[in-house]
Amino acid sequence: MKRNRGAWDTDPEQMPVYPTIAAQFNDEGVNRLFKALVERINTHYNLKWEPSRYTNANPAEEIQSQGIIPGSRQRYLSEISETIRDYHRWAEEQAEIASKLEQVEGTALQIEEWQPEGQEHFENTLEQMQKHWRNKLDARCLKILDRWDDIFEKYRQDQVDVEIRNRTFSNEMYRESLSGLKIPRVSLPKTDHKGEQLIFALKENLPGYYPFTAGVFPFKREGEDPTRMFAGEGTPERTNKRFHYVSEGMPAARLSTAFDSVTLYGEDPDQRPDIYGKIGNSGVSICTLDDMKKLYSGFRLTSKKTSVSMTINGPAPMILAMFMNTAIDQEVERYLKENGEWKQARDKIKQYFEEHGAGQPEYRAELPATNDGFGLGLLGISGDKLVDQKTYKQIKEDTLNVVRGTVQADILKEDQAQNTCIFSTDFALRMMGDIQQYFTNHNVRNYYSVSISGYHIAEAGANPITQAAFTLANGFTYVEYYLSRGMDIDDFAQNLSFFFSNGLDPEYAVIGRVARRIWAVAMREKYGANKRSQKLKYHIQTSGRSLHAQEIQFNDIRTTLQALMAVYDNCNSLHTNAYDEAITTPTEESVRRALAIQLIINKELGTAKNENINQGSYFIEELTDLVEEAILSEFDRLTERGGVLGAMENMYQRGKIQDESLHYESKKHSGELPVVGVNTFQKEGAGKEEDHESGTDPFYKGGKRAAD
Repeated sequence: MKRNRGAWDTDPEQMPVYPTIAAQFNDEGVNRLFKALVERINTHYNLKWEPSRYTNANPAEEIQSQGIIPGSRQRYLSEISETIRDYHRWAEEQAEIASKLEQVEGTALQIEEWQPEGQEHFENTLEQMQKHWRNKLDARCLKILDRWDDIFEKYRQDQVDVEIRNRTFSNEMYRESLSGLKIPRVSLPKTDHKGEQLIFALKENLPGYYPFTAGVFPFKREGEDPTRMFAGEGTPERTNKRFHYVSEGMPAARLSTAFDSVTLYGEDPDQRPDIYGKIGNSGVSICTLDDMKKLYSGFRLTSKKTSVSMTINGPAPMILAMFMNTAIDQEVERYLKENGEWKQARDKIKQYFEEHGAGQPEYRAELPATNDGFGLGLLGISGDKLVDQKTYKQIKEDTLNVVRGTVQADILKEDQAQNTCIFSTDFALRMMGDIQQYFTNHNVRNYYSVSISGYHIAEAGANPITQAAFTLANGFTYVEYYLSRGMDIDDFAQNLSFFFSNGLDPEYAVIGRVARRIWAVAMREKYGANKRSQKLKYHIQTSGRSLHAQEIQFNDIRTTLQALMAVYDNCNSLHTNAYDEAITTPTEESVRRALAIQLIINKELGTAKNENINQGSYFIEELTDLVEEAILSEFDRLTERGGVLGAMENMYQRGKIQDESLHYESKKHSGELPVVGVNTFQKEGAGKEEDHESGTDPFYKGGKRAAD
């Protein structure tokens, strides 16, 4: 501007420069520029034009703050990488100081015991050295060392009490084997070396202790296995039947819902040729509140033993609203029945439909044996029409406070890998922010507003490092966006959850522990979050890409190994794929086998009696560090491209996923990556067309076609 106008002495602030973001709809900078142009035209032509919508003609000085991620926060991922690397350096330094302190203390004991010549001089010098090194130890490190013996003794007791949300739970610390041995539930490192104790506590620690490498809870939940089975096909009634089948006899109902592509793209069922054939295909068809009520009928959604996950992204806000209203109407129905008002309510419902000249919608199938019909009483009508407003408001608030589950709603992953985007990324993110703000305002504590998903990134072709790096980066992007909206970190971090795939690559053995440590350290050391916000909770689904149509029965073996790694890594919930998903929607028989994999691991496998089995392994510890550093390096590469959103504009994530997919397929095709039954150890004659005239076709007999 100075060069073009020759205005070398003009103050830049007096120049007509208007920062704008052309790619942003309704951009404030463009709006102000328009107002300034109108004023300039009015002055030049003596006009009196006055825009009714745009009133400010001053340049938008804080234009960067309009972005989803403010311009001043573009380096957030590298800042996180630096924070975590700094934490590890600090931990190593503190461990070294603790070792030197122990050496001094040990020498002092030897001097006292041997009483050499010049003892007093030695003792005075050692006392000064002891103070020197002790003063260099951080207060929390001193606390760890001072409490070490107490915690060790506590975990050797028969029972340990843990307080969760003002309730005390007693946990048995040993499980007896058939041989009569007492198998420890949690094993502790047997070392008296202070440096080793400190490095363990700062980088690993016991389950439930920062940095939560071994797990976010001290003990696994008793009476509720991590099993969460994915289901969805056809009508709500059909999927409801499958839900009751997979949860029959289980101590808790942990339901995971698959929606058909029509629902995923926010469309209603229709006879249009691009819709009709996809209705209820590979997922359940849901388009009304009544559909949702039928889908979860027979399950009390506010029960502590019920948890519902919904895999949907584009129309997630609408589906979530349907789910919450289903839960609220269930509670209205329960309130009416428990207070002796159900008969009067039935009369009101009958009158309501008579006035509208229609019959009440019905559950169009035979109820499963375990479905008592709960939740079907208010089909076609909402609870606010049956109780007074004060009662309804109280029921609504109580329901929102206790309902458990997760909605995926991860729009960043959709853009990068799965493609079910029906809104722009900016608009979808703003809806996510609105939902989280509503959750915060209404104290929704037990329902996760987003499941930050790496599963679909892996299924699209990414390797485990890229899956974990992109997923965590997406999670930190949501954190930065919510913070930019003015939310407090501890008001929303508790509503974030994660979802990973587990394949057979070595990195999958530590994907959970690495993610937990990165999240915890970043949350505490960088964002100053509280303990609950530091806990990364995640779901694992065994790899769909590892299911092969060839030698299909081998798929259960792969799934078992993947599930075992997930259980050993202390995942919070787990879905095991059915072996026949490589070719079809799973049958009841294959789902039963998939569920049995988890049950056998959790109930029969002896080593699963211990809950921190990975700790103490040199291999696991080294692999944890290798994977963590690889993820942090990917964070830095994303920063170089403008963060997650900037990288998405250049399709960096999508391109990297496709490159890695091609790498995998190439190695599988060449045989460099052995896949048993697919490219090695193949069945004799596999892949060859059978000669129908050889007698293998039942329609041929003796080389001639059999008569009809």
